[in-house]
Amino acid sequence: MKKSYLDYILRNRLPVTIFVAIAAFALTYFASSAERDGVGYTPDQPINYSHRLHAGDMKIDCQYCHIGVEKSHHAIVPAVSTCMNCHTVARKDRPEIIKLTEYYVENKPLQWKRIHKVPDFAYFNHSVHVNKGIDCVSCHGEIKQMEKVGQMQSFTMNSCLNCHRDAHNRLPYLEKVKDGPENCWACHR
Repeated sequence: MKKSYLDYILRNRLPVTIFVAIAAFALTYFASSAERDGVGYTPDQPINYSHRLHAGDMKIDCQYCHIGVEKSHHAIVPAVSTCMNCHTVARKDRPEIIKLTEYYVENKPLQWKRIHKVPDFAYFNHSVHVNKGIDCVSCHGEIKQMEKVGQMQSFTMNSCLNCHRDAHNRLPYLEKVKDGPENCWACHR
């Protein structure tokens, strides 16, 4: 009697259980890929800001707003006061600028939603990449054409290593580019 019950489990229940477990894993894995690697993440922001207008049409350099990228490990998200350098005068009657002005007058920081993020366990230094001449587009995509910014490139270990291993082909605009470090402690400190 016991052998037939074991046979029943091995022939019927175990394969179904294994199939359900694999299907659940696969579904979770593929459905959560945007959360894992961020590609496609394009959140609404507290102020509708057009990179197409500012960085594209008006040709405002990325480093005007994202100060310190050539000196700092991080790219700074601009403070309201940076925006108000222009918007105390320019387009003051627009709804989004009125909202921006309220933040400024009330001395409230804007809670921008972070889009591009390297995992916390990995060390990344913006200044090293910027000072090597790597264009923002190489990692962030065609920001100058984006009305609403989203993450277009993966920031997984594999995508970083692909660039470090093949920098000459991936960054052809740099004449004397060398492949980047591949040792673990370059990023895992």
